[in-house]
Amino acid sequence: MMLKKILLFIGFVLMLTGCKSTKINKELHQHLDTDFYKNQFTGVLVVNSKTNDTIFNHNADKYFSPASNTKIVTLFTALQILPDSIPAFKYSVEKDTITILGTGDPSFLHSYFQDSTALNLAKNYAKVNILINNITDEKLGPGWAWEDYDTYFSPERSSFPMYGNVVTVSNEDSLQVYPSVLKSKVSYSENERPRKLNENDFYYNSKRKGKREIPFVTDSTLIADLWQDLLPNKITVSNYQGEKMEEIAYSIPSDSLYKKMMHKSDNHLAEQLLLVASSTLSDTLSSKKMRKFVLENQLEYLKHQPRWVDGSGLSRYNLFTPMSFVQILSKLYAEIPQERLFQLFPVGGESGTLKKYYHGKTAPYIYAKSGTFSNNYSLSGYLITNSGEVLIFSFMNNHYQKSSTEIKKQMQVVFEYLRDTY
Repeated sequence: MMLKKILLFIGFVLMLTGCKSTKINKELHQHLDTDFYKNQFTGVLVVNSKTNDTIFNHNADKYFSPASNTKIVTLFTALQILPDSIPAFKYSVEKDTITILGTGDPSFLHSYFQDSTALNLAKNYAKVNILINNITDEKLGPGWAWEDYDTYFSPERSSFPMYGNVVTVSNEDSLQVYPSVLKSKVSYSENERPRKLNENDFYYNSKRKGKREIPFVTDSTLIADLWQDLLPNKITVSNYQGEKMEEIAYSIPSDSLYKKMMHKSDNHLAEQLLLVASSTLSDTLSSKKMRKFVLENQLEYLKHQPRWVDGSGLSRYNLFTPMSFVQILSKLYAEIPQERLFQLFPVGGESGTLKKYYHGKTAPYIYAKSGTFSNNYSLSGYLITNSGEVLIFSFMNNHYQKSSTEIKKQMQVVFEYLRDTY
């Protein structure tokens, strides 16, 4: 008799859940059938994190340009491959000489992280040999817009970044340049472009007051100059020729880098993270090999294999489905404690790229990564409902001609409905 009551109760609960899901499906399909979405391409998938039941599916098996949603896959890779601290560089010591080989770690002397692990170690030796060119990646990624070469969000990729691979220029009482060794390369000008295409000559408009970050050309001459400024008369820069490194040095806590990458949608950190991950496979850095390795191993279960060509999402060549993002986010949710995982993502109404959007009533309810191109905006992550359920979602919009603000407002209608209804 008791068993019969339990079964009847379970059946009743399932019936209510089914009715609720049916209602949500109907309401959301009606929303997406409005004229607002008529001339764009939209895909949405929402699943329950506990049961993996699909709550809503609209074009979830179609491929979209993800923009910076790609950083979710880079985060996944880093969490799968890297230890708790970032491998800063590999090195070997012979008598009074230390030889250093880069792993792609972007934190060295970065204006935010200010890591000086390599410098502190190198100071202990009379001679310092910096090995370069242990990287197969081009400086700029495939499908990146060439005209962005001098913009803050497009620094070059390299095996041993310094200062974030940018020169930082400001003009308060006087011209301030970081690193200071490049001050002689900066001049006042009303030139529209802040740097020549292939040269380290920089221009700053004297009428500006704010800070400007300008990517520099990462050639051997500049690398030597930057290191000589740090350790005069100690430095030799030479090409990597297969030398075996005996030790690995570690820099900053990995989560601090992941959080900065995700919250600020930092392209340079994302690109370099894939290279750092590749350093665990080989001394020769290759984001292509890293991507291939992850797709064939940690992500071999994906129903729709993506076209994944960079770490940041700058490339228009990337193609992912909403289902792929939900599957990756689901794996992260299953493997990483919620408290740690959620602090890595921007929080709606509170932090990062979501600070101005998706505010909660009394507490945050959206933890997600946005992705923005011109005419494209996507958001993928986690949604906490009023009933305490955690939903995993990917909401992708391509090829609209409205403002992204209008797109976000319509997306918020969907998110708030899910929050309040499910």
